[in-house]
Amino acid sequence: MSLPALYIGHGAPMLLDDALWTSQLSQIAQGIEKPKAILIVSAHWESAPITLSNPLAGTPLVYDFSGFDQKFYEMTYNSPDASALAAKVTALMPKTESVAQSSRGLDHGAWVPLKVMYPNADIPVIQLSMPTHDPEKLLELGNRLKPLREQGVLVIGSGPIVIGQACEFDYSGTQACRVLKEEGYRVILANSNPATIMTDPDFADRTYIEPLTWEVIAKIIEREKPDAVLPTLGGQTGLNLAMALFERGLVGVPGTPELIGANAESISTAEDRDKFKKAMIEIGLKVPESGIAHNMEDALEVIKTIGLPAIIRPAYILGGRGTGIAKTAEEFAQLASNGLDASPIREILIEKSIAGWKEYELEVMRDTADNCVIICSIENFDPMGVHTGDSITVAPAQTLSDVEYQIMRDAALACIRRVGVETGGSNVQFAVNPANGDVVVIEMNPRVSRSSALASKATGFPIAKIAAKLAVGYTLDEIPNDITKATPASFEPTIDYVVTKIPRWAFEKLPGTSGVLGTQMQSVGEVMAIGRTFPESLQKALRSLEQGRLGLNCDPAEKQLAQISTDELMRLVDIPTPDRIFIIGELLLRGVSVDAVHEACKVDPWFLDQMSIIIEERDAVKSSNPSAMTKAAWKRVKRVGFSDAQLAYLWGSAESEVRTAREAAGVIPTYKTVDTCSAEFAALTPYHYSTYEDENEVRESDRQRVIILGSGPNRIGQGIEFDYCCVHASFALRDAGFETVMVNCNPETVSTDYDTSDRLYFEPLTKEDVLNVIAAETAAAGGKKPKVIVSLGGQTPLKLSGQIPVDLIAGTSPASIDLAEDREKWNALCESLNIPQPPGGTAINLEQAMTIVDRVGFPVLVRPSYVLGGRAMQIVHDRDHLTRAMAELSSFGSLGKEGGLSAERPVLVDRFLEDATEVDVDAIRDHTGEVLIGGVMEHVEEAGVHSGDSACAIPPQTLPRWVVEVIESYTTAIAAALDVRGLINVQFAVAGTNVYVIEANPRASRTVPFVAKATGVPLAKVATRVMLGSTLAELRTEGLLTRSVLLDSPDTVAVKEAVLPFSRFPEVDTALGPEMRSTGEVMGIDVTFGRAFYKAELAAGTVLPTSGTVFLSLADGDKPAGIVVAKRLRALGFGIMATPGTADYLSRFGYMVDAVVGKVSEGAKITAVNLIASGEITFVINTPQGRGGRTDGEAIRKAANVHRVCSVTTVEAALAAVQGMAEQIDHPLEVKSLQEYHGR
Repeated sequence: MSLPALYIGHGAPMLLDDALWTSQLSQIAQGIEKPKAILIVSAHWESAPITLSNPLAGTPLVYDFSGFDQKFYEMTYNSPDASALAAKVTALMPKTESVAQSSRGLDHGAWVPLKVMYPNADIPVIQLSMPTHDPEKLLELGNRLKPLREQGVLVIGSGPIVIGQACEFDYSGTQACRVLKEEGYRVILANSNPATIMTDPDFADRTYIEPLTWEVIAKIIEREKPDAVLPTLGGQTGLNLAMALFERGLVGVPGTPELIGANAESISTAEDRDKFKKAMIEIGLKVPESGIAHNMEDALEVIKTIGLPAIIRPAYILGGRGTGIAKTAEEFAQLASNGLDASPIREILIEKSIAGWKEYELEVMRDTADNCVIICSIENFDPMGVHTGDSITVAPAQTLSDVEYQIMRDAALACIRRVGVETGGSNVQFAVNPANGDVVVIEMNPRVSRSSALASKATGFPIAKIAAKLAVGYTLDEIPNDITKATPASFEPTIDYVVTKIPRWAFEKLPGTSGVLGTQMQSVGEVMAIGRTFPESLQKALRSLEQGRLGLNCDPAEKQLAQISTDELMRLVDIPTPDRIFIIGELLLRGVSVDAVHEACKVDPWFLDQMSIIIEERDAVKSSNPSAMTKAAWKRVKRVGFSDAQLAYLWGSAESEVRTAREAAGVIPTYKTVDTCSAEFAALTPYHYSTYEDENEVRESDRQRVIILGSGPNRIGQGIEFDYCCVHASFALRDAGFETVMVNCNPETVSTDYDTSDRLYFEPLTKEDVLNVIAAETAAAGGKKPKVIVSLGGQTPLKLSGQIPVDLIAGTSPASIDLAEDREKWNALCESLNIPQPPGGTAINLEQAMTIVDRVGFPVLVRPSYVLGGRAMQIVHDRDHLTRAMAELSSFGSLGKEGGLSAERPVLVDRFLEDATEVDVDAIRDHTGEVLIGGVMEHVEEAGVHSGDSACAIPPQTLPRWVVEVIESYTTAIAAALDVRGLINVQFAVAGTNVYVIEANPRASRTVPFVAKATGVPLAKVATRVMLGSTLAELRTEGLLTRSVLLDSPDTVAVKEAVLPFSRFPEVDTALGPEMRSTGEVMGIDVTFGRAFYKAELAAGTVLPTSGTVFLSLADGDKPAGIVVAKRLRALGFGIMATPGTADYLSRFGYMVDAVVGKVSEGAKITAVNLIASGEITFVINTPQGRGGRTDGEAIRKAANVHRVCSVTTVEAALAAVQGMAEQIDHPLEVKSLQEYHGR
């Protein structure tokens, strides 16, 4: 939405006496919206530099005319100060143009028409004089001023991926930015996450990758002057920031940007537990019996009335953080205290527990005309007591009668109206007592939520896109349905299939966690599957998880359950864990009745009965074999979701044999379309799911097709960085004229938006399902086979590369991929290139591993092959530890149920390089052999901390130039030797003057988005085109491949920092190691490393202190660097406490500490744990010993985590933090958009 640009002739003073001229000009002014500021552009016949008039209030006018009446020389126009506008205009000009600041005021060409149009002189005005000797340049400069006319909307993103707030907000925020730009708004985005496609500079006019704090957002508002702020697509982060800004009078009040999507009162009513409870009672809706507390005294009074068990729910929190069910007085005291700490306003709702009730959600949208629609109903498989984000959920709701649904629908509409959300979407959660049907309202989210992403993908209704349009004034009946083109958004979606969502957890990466699910969300990702029935969609979803399960049991991993007695399984099924669904399946297989299982776990009997259909079908075909199956039998077993791999296990056959027999019987999947309307209208958007019916809905096309295999569910080690690459691939190929086909099963991502690609298949990423899609696409293209991209979605599609016909793979060949993964072949390659690597070998059993360590010595790095995120990786210091590590990797340990060890999946045992600096390189090679080095990243933490958990900087900050050149040369040689066609990531360790190669991955890495944001080079797009045959030279000519901005701005430094999930798991040691544990990442960018690192830490939630006392406890090897840390801390005025060993060492070099703190393990009265709890320590630097001796350190790190005291566990991070703290004191944080860094 833009204000008009007015073209007015030079304002001669005598025109003020012309009645016709003044009346017409006045009418023009009254007919347009009153501007917030005015820029008068005067194109002068001169070649002088660009010049601005004096912006200060009270600057005298210029009377550069003569011969007129004296009154014209006495006229004034005292407009307000226009310095902010002057700064904006200057910022919009190219760096190559200097902007002069004149002392002159407005001339008569400016002030004469303004006296008529805006006689009150209450609008800031400035005059811009532009040279006209070059008309093309004049037009280019004028085009740069266009953003001044556009109404600006600041979209607040959700920040890094954390538990409870994942890439569903990447999806929703991206949709919002796209639709607002299409509507003509100037979009300003604030988000700290470099991994999301949302922060690509193409999606907003100004993209600020800055920390998401209210202070930083205030700086952005001050700089950009947006007309409105949209916080409802940024998750809980967006809402909390909006309220913080509102409370400080910076948004949502007269004279400040308007809050759109939901106003402050609506947010407060929904998020403040007490207000929400009163509002629901006011409109006659039931809520569980409850009370509000703001301190422990209040809490103890409330619990006397409510009684135990009770649930504690903090206000303004995300993913159930701080919630819990208390069954005893001791548990209540602990949970109430935790809940108060978790709430930013220290408010908790103490509610009578309704654990065991059924849980439902409704997605609702409302517009300013009070049109309301229910987008989707969602039912939880798990009863109340498990956070909805950790529950299996099903859409539409399966067990409600129509009367019950209508009651719940009416309640949801009443709720959204009372809360006051009138320009967007909301999620309302209900609980139903299975004994008597009582319905209570649990809570409401006045924003797009995690469930909104699921509902959007389940129905095809683009909730975030519609919400953004509603926020800027549209009504539902004015917005067309993208999929049907025949119905408006006010039509409620209906679906004729069943959608199942299953979460994915990462307990194996967080030793010390119980693995028990509760009211606080713990999952890190999720999958979604679509089927015609619940059994079909459930089995498809289970095999989508990529955790070695092929469906509802009937796979090798079920042998774990076969060893457990039925009585023990009945006890275990009552405990909500990720494995409960499989325990239920085993119990039903053993003949335990549905009623008995329901009584034990409280899962609704309808779901259990549906699961029994799967068990019955298994029994019906178990004695058959592939050649004996009739076409009807094949269809029956496939319609309840059995995979070929499950049937192969059941019959003792090979999966390929099952597939061949099935296809010979004429049984192949058909693909149905997600259409929002149960086929009542034609669907124009090809969004497909498989089933086994008769009619196939894939449209024919003769264009060249490219299938992009996505990355599957989010998990630690494989997050949205890979979805970013897949989306970029689709965009790049569509622009180049290819027809793009996306295959993925993650409902949270941009890749599964129906308009990201030409066609979307919401399918599991398994051999069977991918081959089925390839066959369907080949048939639709008249037999012409598509190309398949496997190297952008992480390890998920890469593991499928050897199971897809070689001639279909785009880019690097499967043979080259295997060459990099096969340790013996890789060693030979490195030896042939004379590139050093740590000594080591491969083993498939303990005996082979012991032989390797006899040769290379301890410590060694032990890691499985073909995994991502350092899965099960360990630094091993002795034989006992090696024995434990190998046991974990085999049988049914951490990786056992995913296949264990074999010749195809060996364990890698390498000498661990202590005290080495780790370096990452992302590069692209084309078929001519040219290699583009995308970025060289130096890690802050030394080797031994997984690269995904380490901060890293680009360009390198401490590496000598010759080392960088060696690294680049090694990378180029490796890429050539592997015949890479596309992306390659190579990891190095620098120890002294030696550069060792650790590994090479001929695929996209998690650092690709970060490098792209830092350099301005769209690596994923460039690599995709290279994979399809373009050369780097051609892409330069085309303009897609641009020069890295870091080459021209050497002072710019970008720092990527990991975001760790420890606040959710206080029982977990926060010490970093070789297994990745971070859930997301943030980026800091500035002119020095210290400032960029400070921004990155702040964005990650680590608020580095500016004063107070620091606790130091250093491992022996870190103590020399500790001298530097102590020296710099003293220079900054910090107090220092230390353990006896660290204090003694520092004292030898003249650095005395303020206090020596005793050890917990020795029973000292004053320990770091006590001092952290009492608030006397503001920063903890604790580096663990290499081999054991971690008891005290672990207690200290856990205490810092629980009490939210900033801590670091490596001396390198400590040095970087101190540098950041020093620079922040000298140079307060400043904000700058990515477009400015990129010179755009």
